[in-house]
Amino acid sequence: MRLDPLLQDMAAEAFATCFNTRLDADQFPVQKTRSEFPGERTIVCFPLARYSKAAPDATANTLGKALVEADGIVLGYNVLKGFLNLELDPKYWTDWLLGEAADTAYGSREVGSAPHVMVEYSSPNTNKPLHLGHLRNNFLGHSVSRILENRGHKVTKVQIINDRGIHICKSMVAWKQFGNGETPESSGIKGDKLVGKYYVAFDQAYKQEVASLMESGMEKTEAESQAPILMEAQNTLLNWERGDAETVALWTTMNGWVYQGFEDTYQTMGVEFDKLYYESSTYITGRERVLEGVDRGVFFKRDDGSVWVDLTGDGLDEKLLLRKDGTTVYMTQDIGTALLRFEDFPDLDRQVYTVGNEQEYHFKVLFLVLAKLGFSQAERCHHLSYGMVELPDGKMKSREGTVVDADDLMAAMFDIAEDIAKEAGKLEGLEEAQQKEIFQRVGMSALKYFLLKVDPKKNMTFDPKASIDFYGNTGPFILFNYVRGRSVLRKMEAEAIPLPHSGLAAPTEDEIDLIGLLHDMQEVIDEAADTYNPSLVANWCYDLTKAYSSYYQDHPILNADSEEERNLRLVLTERFTRCLNRGMHLLGIELPERM
Repeated sequence: MRLDPLLQDMAAEAFATCFNTRLDADQFPVQKTRSEFPGERTIVCFPLARYSKAAPDATANTLGKALVEADGIVLGYNVLKGFLNLELDPKYWTDWLLGEAADTAYGSREVGSAPHVMVEYSSPNTNKPLHLGHLRNNFLGHSVSRILENRGHKVTKVQIINDRGIHICKSMVAWKQFGNGETPESSGIKGDKLVGKYYVAFDQAYKQEVASLMESGMEKTEAESQAPILMEAQNTLLNWERGDAETVALWTTMNGWVYQGFEDTYQTMGVEFDKLYYESSTYITGRERVLEGVDRGVFFKRDDGSVWVDLTGDGLDEKLLLRKDGTTVYMTQDIGTALLRFEDFPDLDRQVYTVGNEQEYHFKVLFLVLAKLGFSQAERCHHLSYGMVELPDGKMKSREGTVVDADDLMAAMFDIAEDIAKEAGKLEGLEEAQQKEIFQRVGMSALKYFLLKVDPKKNMTFDPKASIDFYGNTGPFILFNYVRGRSVLRKMEAEAIPLPHSGLAAPTEDEIDLIGLLHDMQEVIDEAADTYNPSLVANWCYDLTKAYSSYYQDHPILNADSEEERNLRLVLTERFTRCLNRGMHLLGIELPERM
């Protein structure tokens, strides 16, 4: 049984004995004791005074004495006003280390023991390569998927690829005008980057045409709408929607280049998907379902033929679902995608959408529309909203070609890791392939950890150099101390010392603090799953690593003064490396044995 519920049960029994009043265990709130006071757990006694008919501090003293006399795990107590601080028997912590913490599955639950959840992330447009913002999106969605799965949920990971619309048509027009038949094979340029190159070329040509029209006397607004290259892109979109064979063939070819480019980037990121959805298919389903909704009276049609949903009764407004010419909007596509997913996976409990915070209103509308269409799961669907990622020198603009390309950033992180490792001379004797793997793990850990340690709701600035520092709250700091712990365990094995299963010394205060952090792992994972917040796991990993790093420096492990002390320190080291490895795995970070 976990510690806090155990103490609540014990407190309920003791209170009933002392005050002849039985209360539910959840009426005894337990929290961690503040560091400036002795003890590990605190029971807040202010709410209990009304039942004890005594002052809060008197209630706390009576309850504390009873818990000590009960001859359980409470060894001592102290009272500050109505706060009862409990000092636990050190044996509780060593028993826990040798018991629950020894279970290799500690911190995880059987997959399928919780409802089926679908997590959507990435969801790129096919007119440009993935960038820094996509890195935060992918790492968040992938990490939340692992955290939910660790909690026992069956998880299906998906993305919706935005492969239609004016944006890809702009790249197509620019390629036809300026490309001279260029392909990824002929140019040696990765497919998504090649298409992105022509998206930037379109914008440059468009601006030149607008400027030329304005010089000839045309107003700016008219020039922006009458630029020949834009009109050609709009015509290309109409041809695609009509199914024009030549247009569709080019669209298929260029999107194919992008898909392969995306897949290469995902492999480097270390993320994957169970199923892909394409807007070019789901928007058709969305349009059909919206028209069905009109027939059912869920939506309404205006005199001009456009279709709307009335959400004024829900505190929002009226939302357009189909334009008067019958063409779809983003909401139509998202309705179709959501309904297709519920059909594809009949046991699906909810969908989690990893999308930037600028789309919060959009998802409020989507979930309300799904509810009006009769899907009970809609109230459990969740928008995993996250803030913008910026660089120290400001924002990015994709159409101007000023985005931070995801591939380039990851490669730069690997290069930084290589420079640091070679300067330190730590990898001498390893083969080149082994060194490369370590450079990539260190670089990727720095990147992922830095992007995940911040609460998703917050905007953040990504600083590549700060992220790879080996001191402070960084991925490399965590990796370094994990490798140090694993080195101790390898020496233990080399000296034929078995991992102890008994005979541990009574833990000191700093050892109890370290054990307490290990003890918190399941609680942290549960909260991260409930709130879709990987930063809780990331910062637990850092707190645990920081505590072990300090402990390692102050306490010899294999050369401890007694066998019992050595046993405790070895068990602590083994539990530290195993639990840290699990925690970092939930962030999508794989730890090296050497670095």
